[in-house]
Amino acid sequence: MSAPAEVVAAGWGHLPFFARDWPGIAARLASEPGPVLPPEAQRFAALALTPVEAVRVVILGQDPYPTPGHANGLAFSVAPGVALPRSLANIYREMEGDIGARPADGDLSHWARQGVLLLNTALSVPAGAAGAHAKWGWDRLAAEVLAEVSARRRAAFLLWGAHAQKVGAAIVAPPAGAHLRIETAHPSPLSARRGFFGSRPFSRVNAWLAAQGEVPVDWAG
Repeated sequence: MSAPAEVVAAGWGHLPFFARDWPGIAARLASEPGPVLPPEAQRFAALALTPVEAVRVVILGQDPYPTPGHANGLAFSVAPGVALPRSLANIYREMEGDIGARPADGDLSHWARQGVLLLNTALSVPAGAAGAHAKWGWDRLAAEVLAEVSARRRAAFLLWGAHAQKVGAAIVAPPAGAHLRIETAHPSPLSARRGFFGSRPFSRVNAWLAAQGEVPVDWAG
């Protein structure tokens, strides 16, 4: 089994994960007895929507929302009209305190289209069982993505939570200059008060991008 067509089209298909690890993970997914989130068609949405050449910011989370109807393949995002999960509500709370604005709903695809890669360290989860696929080897894909992006250009990396920070060891020095690296607690209600709130990631990323001569991210959409 090779990389999905949408992954290849976005320039990620050469990553070793797809030849080495993906066939085994795909087989395990096919044998799961219950629903797996996000739906199969959205599993690689983060890579498909933000091609490798377009990435300038990476937001790395943990695993998809385990509540049916929430996960859509973009870390922390939900479809328009879906009530905000608590982690996303905390992200918006921090954004309002940081830049005084927030998106109208939970759809973060407009971030992805601006070069913000919304990736999790695991790309699947059984419905209702948070973290159950965390040790399946998905983290090797996240590590390869971070290594690929960081070796190509300077980028901003937002590593939210211990899982993301562990995978962050794969970030390498860019060809010139330095990356922006912001490590905080995860925005989950269990940890947001331990360093996520008050971290001001949105204004810091935009100030850094502006200093590189790049257009800031329109976070509020």
